[in-house]
Amino acid sequence: MKLTNKKLVWTLGLVVLLFQSCSVKYSFTGTNINYDLVDTFSVDNFFNDSGGGPANMEQQFTESLKEYYQRNTQLELVRTNGDLQFSGAIKRYTLTPQSAVSSGSSNVADRAGQMRLTIAIEVEYINLSNEEENLKQSFSFFQDYDPRTTTLLDVESQLIEEIFKNIIQDVFTATVANW
Repeated sequence: MKLTNKKLVWTLGLVVLLFQSCSVKYSFTGTNINYDLVDTFSVDNFFNDSGGGPANMEQQFTESLKEYYQRNTQLELVRTNGDLQFSGAIKRYTLTPQSAVSSGSSNVADRAGQMRLTIAIEVEYINLSNEEENLKQSFSFFQDYDPRTTTLLDVESQLIEEIFKNIIQDVFTATVANW
């Protein structure tokens, strides 16, 4: 069957009309945000209740969360009272040994071969257009490093950045992606 230009244009127009009339909305970022009801979000400053970590860690998380939602949604960031609201605190910042390395001597103690930095953040999410989606949940992630070749001070900012990246992706999935 040979399609003429007129038939091709008519067919494409029909396909476009069918897609526009569907009530299902899909976003290539994977969100299920109804932009007819929700167009703003706000992020309160997160607090560091963990007792550890660098002094600016809570500010770093707050700003990273804002930036992620701005990049991956069409929502406008507002100072307060957004249609979607985020608040919370860094609840845990722990450093734990993961594997022991023998010193090879009975006079020298064994030491850690790997150290693990774990951060847990409690997030409260409020969706003013759909209260059923509200949640208060803890998200955590960890990164390991080798204390034999580097110190925590050398890698701490890189580890924190990677941990925050993973936690924010989990928060995004739990709040607006709803997978």
